[in-house]
Amino acid sequence: MNIILLGPPGAGKGTQASRLETERGMVQLSTGDMLRAAVKAGTPVGQKAKAVMDAGELVSDAIVSAIIGERLDQLDAETGAIFDGYPRTAAQAEALDMLLGERGRKLDCVIELKVDEEALVERIVGRFTCATCGAGYHDKFKQPKVEGTCDVCGGHEFKRRPDDNAETVRTRMAEYRAKTAPILPIYEARGLVRRVDGMADIEQVTREIEAVLDAAD
Repeated sequence: MNIILLGPPGAGKGTQASRLETERGMVQLSTGDMLRAAVKAGTPVGQKAKAVMDAGELVSDAIVSAIIGERLDQLDAETGAIFDGYPRTAAQAEALDMLLGERGRKLDCVIELKVDEEALVERIVGRFTCATCGAGYHDKFKQPKVEGTCDVCGGHEFKRRPDDNAETVRTRMAEYRAKTAPILPIYEARGLVRRVDGMADIEQVTREIEAVLDAAD
């Protein structure tokens, strides 16, 4: 199966994509990660992307689509793909149809993780991690059992991501809405969009996604 996973930053796309990789053998195709990997590997498309980024310009739809194509070519025919961060425009949605069609694939569904934005701001702004082992915590939802001591490794240093502040989070959400709004009607018209409650606990979100995929299979 080939699916698009939609949702603003902090909605849990990465967590759910990892679970699908483990449970269903699918592969998450995150454009940001793939772009960095292609540049690092020095692939033909990666070299083009590097030249554009070094010039301080935005990477074009054509380059992003070419990187998606490169990655799809590395997958076995029976391995499903989870698209994360792509497509973001009508032109990219059209390009994705072409990329899949050329490889004998089709898009099976588009899953949007619906969230309450204020609750999501609270979820993101409150999170912090152990500086030693990376274990995750939250001011409200998951404090260490012993204050100031990591449950996992016993470390005493914690850190927060500098961009996990309310203003930055709201800006990222507004950007997500602006970029996602144009592509949803395209897939809605094709009957491909399914929505799950991204504010439910992780296990429940996973169950809802699995139900969507089972119904589309």
